[in-house]
Amino acid sequence: MFIQTEATPNPDVLKFLPGRDVLGKGSLEFRTEDEAEKSPLAHALFQIDGVSGVYFGSDFLTVKRDPEAALIWAQIKAPILAAIMDFYASSRPILSEGSEVVERVYEGEVAQIVAEIKDLLDTRVRPAVAQDGGDIEFDHFDIDSGTLYLHMRGACSGCPSSSATLRQGVESLMKHYVPEVQTIEQVL
Repeated sequence: MFIQTEATPNPDVLKFLPGRDVLGKGSLEFRTEDEAEKSPLAHALFQIDGVSGVYFGSDFLTVKRDPEAALIWAQIKAPILAAIMDFYASSRPILSEGSEVVERVYEGEVAQIVAEIKDLLDTRVRPAVAQDGGDIEFDHFDIDSGTLYLHMRGACSGCPSSSATLRQGVESLMKHYVPEVQTIEQVL
């Protein structure tokens, strides 16, 4: 198995491309070892000294190193690659049995607005940020204030340029195509 690695705009995050589906559809982020219990691969990665976050995209994963650990990528990259290869060799599922993601349900006019927002995110925003090892996910939309709440995931989470991406790129795109969106807020 050959796993490609790519740098991301966030110096504390490295992108890994195993050449196979990771999550297939959607994405998941694990910020703590407890959250990582949902996935055998995420759990294995958190066992490596210096790993402080894991993100799964459709066909890639990113690993965040703890900037306080004083470890360089050269020290932890090989154990991360080994954990990924071991996981794929085991043929285990990416998520433990019973783990699932639950989404909020919208109705009526708000449901149509949310569908437009999600479509724009999926077709125009997410593919671009996925190239950098990150993702922007819909959290919720408040119709009364016109505020769209988004999660920055993977390499985008904590990236120095993430606020510029939200304000200059995503917010202007959303306001143009979905006039009900007045502002965008990042959910931490």
